Amino acid sequence: MSLFHRGNKNQSNATINNGAQLIAAVHPKSPISEQFRTLRTNINFMAIDNPIKTLALTSANVSEGKSTVTDNLAVVWAQTGQKVLLVDADLRRSILHRTFDLDNREGLTTILTSHARTIDLNKIIQPSGIENLSVLPSGPTPPNPAELLGSQRMKDFLKAAKERYDMVIVDVPPMLEVTDTQVISHYLDAVVLVVKQGQTQKLGAKRAVELLKLAHANLLGYVMNDVPSDGSAGYGYGYGYGYGYGNDGDDK
Repeated sequence: MSLFHRGNKNQSNATINNGAQLIAAVHPKSPISEQFRTLRTNINFMAIDNPIKTLALTSANVSEGKSTVTDNLAVVWAQTGQKVLLVDADLRRSILHRTFDLDNREGLTTILTSHARTIDLNKIIQPSGIENLSVLPSGPTPPNPAELLGSQRMKDFLKAAKERYDMVIVDVPPMLEVTDTQVISHYLDAVVLVVKQGQTQKLGAKRAVELLKLAHANLLGYVMNDVPSDGSAGYGYGYGYGYGYGNDGDDK
């Protein structure tokens, strides 16, 4: 079934300029919102023995839908009544403040570059306008994103966030663009790879998986979007769930 209409060639630029589509908030009963809830359920099933409280979604390259998946997953998680913090850790290409129409003068980089022994997170974390969902935008673009994300202060922030929130969901940069996600991934409880049908190259996805494994990240699997719709003409945005790539480059 067709869930979203296929975007045009300017869709990625529109996301950068205007933010991601929050279909789970605007149309919570739509089929695509149900797919996000299914993704949430699958992640919960995989967390039975090892609870997941910090989760990142990444992709191999840019414009593969990771921010849209991340933001909508945070919305459906908050809709369960749990306290959720959505963090924009894509410090070079931040869009979270545009999605939620927030002030980006302070954010994650404010926390990571501060020399204060303690920081009042209530002054930096902002309400999203959605019940149970709080947002930490990226803040000003720093000259050294990878160093900040791999710092002890980032590790301390995640620890503090886990104590305050039921779930912390992090939007991180694409794996093959910069090293930022590799350096932060081992601080997180789990990582999910977003793969775009017809765009993500298999070798790119395989390399992203290899980099996550080298970082000792807990890779749960992948979400595939922009898949062919079933039972209707054309294409739509759909979400599936599965496990990574084998060493030979084939799906398994």
